[in-house]
Amino acid sequence: MVGLTAIQARYTGVSPKDSEEFSSASRSVKPGLIASGIVSAWTWAATLLQSSAIAYRYGISGPWWYAAGATVQVLLFAQLAAKLKLNAPYAHTWLEIVAARWGTTAHLVFMVFGLATNLIVSSMLVLGGSATVTSLTGMSTIAACFLIPMGVAIYVVVGGMRSTLLCDYTHTTVLFAIILTFVFTVYATSGYIGSISRMHYLLGEVSQIIPVAGNAGGSYLTLRSKNGLIFGVINLIGNFATVFQDQAYWQRAIASRPSTTVKAYLIGGLAWFAIPFVFSTTLGLAAVAFSAVPAANSSSQDPLSSNFIPLLAPLSESAISEGLPASLAAATLLGQSGAAALLIVLFLAVTSATSAELIAVSSILTYDVYVRYINPKATEQQILRMSHAGVVIFALVMGIAGVIFYYIGVSMGWLYTFMGVILGSAVCPIALCITWKKASRVGCITGALVGFSAGVVAWLVTTSALNQKVINVTTSGGNYEMLAGNLASIGVGAIISTVASLVWPDDYDFASTRAINCRAAVTGGNANEEVEEPEDEKKVPDVSISSVQNEAQTDPELEPVALDKAFKFAARASIVLTLVLMILIPLPLFFAQTVYSVTWFLGMGDSWYYLDVRVSVRSRVIPPVGEQSCASAHFERNYHGYLLSLGVVNLLRHLQ
Repeated sequence: MVGLTAIQARYTGVSPKDSEEFSSASRSVKPGLIASGIVSAWTWAATLLQSSAIAYRYGISGPWWYAAGATVQVLLFAQLAAKLKLNAPYAHTWLEIVAARWGTTAHLVFMVFGLATNLIVSSMLVLGGSATVTSLTGMSTIAACFLIPMGVAIYVVVGGMRSTLLCDYTHTTVLFAIILTFVFTVYATSGYIGSISRMHYLLGEVSQIIPVAGNAGGSYLTLRSKNGLIFGVINLIGNFATVFQDQAYWQRAIASRPSTTVKAYLIGGLAWFAIPFVFSTTLGLAAVAFSAVPAANSSSQDPLSSNFIPLLAPLSESAISEGLPASLAAATLLGQSGAAALLIVLFLAVTSATSAELIAVSSILTYDVYVRYINPKATEQQILRMSHAGVVIFALVMGIAGVIFYYIGVSMGWLYTFMGVILGSAVCPIALCITWKKASRVGCITGALVGFSAGVVAWLVTTSALNQKVINVTTSGGNYEMLAGNLASIGVGAIISTVASLVWPDDYDFASTRAINCRAAVTGGNANEEVEEPEDEKKVPDVSISSVQNEAQTDPELEPVALDKAFKFAARASIVLTLVLMILIPLPLFFAQTVYSVTWFLGMGDSWYYLDVRVSVRSRVIPPVGEQSCASAHFERNYHGYLLSLGVVNLLRHLQ
């Protein structure tokens, strides 16, 4: 990535030495690369490890609830992305919008929620990645906690946002290839499983040995899973917080071209669905199935026999919570090659998501802390230096947070279900701030704070009531305890902010948010008037990319009618897809209480191919290549000019 950044700076019209390019890629990135970045930012260690752990716990219902419950947020975020381009086209962070609309108090309150979101997401990345690295290689967990973020910080500091997006593309392309390798191994070539029908048989056998509590018939082959549904609700609420409050997703909307922002988020959301669904129904279910496969030293081939020794013994609750079913299944399946392949997959997923978090927090520290409160008149170079420092600072914080959570015994699985308890209350207020002119400042701040308190109280009270007043990491991590906290947090926050806005509505026209970083706001007059700049801040404009300094009035992609139309399309498409994924498909199957036959299971196998290859690969891997034809031509012109300046072309002509 460092080398690609050097080539890009030398032979194209962009350079990470410009602060706007570093933090927002000059707001010119096309939809294929943005979709790739969304998939990458949303593919955490938890995406692979926790989804497989949920499949191990609840059977086939787990992969659906994990994938669907974390896809709809990205789809619905397309609406916020459209409103961002309409109401604050030149903002660097979502917190700048909050500050422009509601002032300093709201800015500080929601900054706490935003940075807490980044810290929790980053901690899960480090915890999941380090636990698996330690399990597969024996490396010290403490060392892994620091090596992951610090290694990524190097290329983020050098290349900025565009380097992060290029890294996202290359990493997730390889990730798809390795996932497909696991799929074909488990369901086509493995001597242990080797076919979809054999997987169905083995899951049926395990259901008799270790029935799943709360599932229809105790089976792994049903969507009638009470605990799976509870997890689905927790997953849905928690992931609303980590998308709507995570600057990483706003950063991609900011970097995107206005005309294609909605398209990028809808494509990215649908493409991401396949990753946890396919991965968990492959390695997660394989880990379950191996409990019915005899080991080489087993004296009996019958899984129900007392002399039967399984290829992979049932895992403890702590091992499942750490996300180990996937790694153990991969190692059992392919030996050291499987362990190495999974290690590569996790490395790619963790580093891509980590780079997104680093550049996101760097932007907040730079524009919402340094520029707003410390040095409002910061020069271009000062802003760039602060951006670099922000990346390094948060990389260290990530490592320290990972070590702290490791020593107090908090696992990735516990943190994943807990995040909605403390973050969910701010989801609705943030969405209202960006989209609704009547959103009340006092009501939304109150909703976020009271909702947070309600979520924590509900979580602790439920934990105490269900566990004989014993409150610790183990007792507080149950499904009902986490469900109570998540529902109270997002519910109270949404109710207070919405009701207060209806009773005491604001009448906001978004003029101050549209003026954020816009030249018209500086001059106070015509947007086309020239602004006198200090000599050391003047630089040659980049003619290859529309600069952030171009005014909305002269940028055809910021036409309000077109952006409003894009918002309405995003609303229709995202709401329909959410209803399909969360209600129309899973709930009828849940209430049917059906244990599925091998024929149904074979049909689901066909859907894997469609989701992973036809949708994900064709929408995420191929489009960015086609989009770069113009950039490639620009590179060729500049490179030819460079050779010409050295006299190389003339020399070659002479030799011919």
